[in-house]
Amino acid sequence: MNYPEVIPSVDMADFLSGNPEKKSRFVKDLGDAYTSIGFAAISNHGISRELIDRLYEQIRLFFDLPYEIKKKYEGDNAGQRGFTSFGKEHAKDSDKGDLKEFWHFGQELEKDDPLNEEYPRNIFCDELPEFNKAGLEAYRAFEEAGKKILSALALYLDLPEHYFDKWVDRGNSILRPIYYPPITREPEGAVRAGAHEDINLITLLVGASAEGLEVLRRDGVWIKARPAPGQIMVNVGDMLQRLTNNRLRSTTHRVVNPPRELWNTPRYSVPFFLHPRSAMPLNCIPSCIDEQHPRQYADISAGEYLIERLREIGLM
Repeated sequence: MNYPEVIPSVDMADFLSGNPEKKSRFVKDLGDAYTSIGFAAISNHGISRELIDRLYEQIRLFFDLPYEIKKKYEGDNAGQRGFTSFGKEHAKDSDKGDLKEFWHFGQELEKDDPLNEEYPRNIFCDELPEFNKAGLEAYRAFEEAGKKILSALALYLDLPEHYFDKWVDRGNSILRPIYYPPITREPEGAVRAGAHEDINLITLLVGASAEGLEVLRRDGVWIKARPAPGQIMVNVGDMLQRLTNNRLRSTTHRVVNPPRELWNTPRYSVPFFLHPRSAMPLNCIPSCIDEQHPRQYADISAGEYLIERLREIGLM
């Protein structure tokens, strides 16, 4: 088997072009990337450079706030909204906290929406109103880009193009600005983000401020994930792997520490974890089950699975 040396790249403009041949090629190339390595670098994704730059500016301002100010936004909500302090989260099979702190923006709904009873309420930073504004704007932009990617994957899986729409509309997604502070002493086995797989359907990641993201190929070799300027990195999460009976791969990845001479360099990144509504069944879809690929997972809802995984990573 030939293993990719780099993360495959695709152009969303082909999917949206109105040209059936280009659209079909995009669907195949994207699906093949997720079948082989679970990651793809996507250009022309619809998230503006201006918004990304503004978001990163506000993220730096927030994480530069004194710790006692940030700490007051750490809610009792299993880390699903607001601030999560340094070292609190860890990879599923590790007892060492990751070298990071982060913030969560969630779905912002109309006051009379019944889903308000299900989702935690957003926490907003009083000191930085533009941080809140940029976060919610980015949330909507990522959500729209994610819907288009899932539409392409639906076609790849022989499902109706808009199969996912009703489940991800007003879904339980999370935008996570992350700050990896400078490393000031020997990490003693801890890394910026331990080897893990994501919980959700897909993750959309806007280019980080420094290198460090690595992806584990099926042959056990780690390769660097380096999107080109203007691209976002998008990977499969465990919910989608489960739904597709392992046809699409939720690939192990990590953020490694920089070389010692760059320990004083902070790192920022912004992943968007696209979750469906909690009621979505993650039952293996029929097109991914046959004699060679028997069903691998018991039936479960997205909400039940999320709770199970939040316990495993120390947030609940």
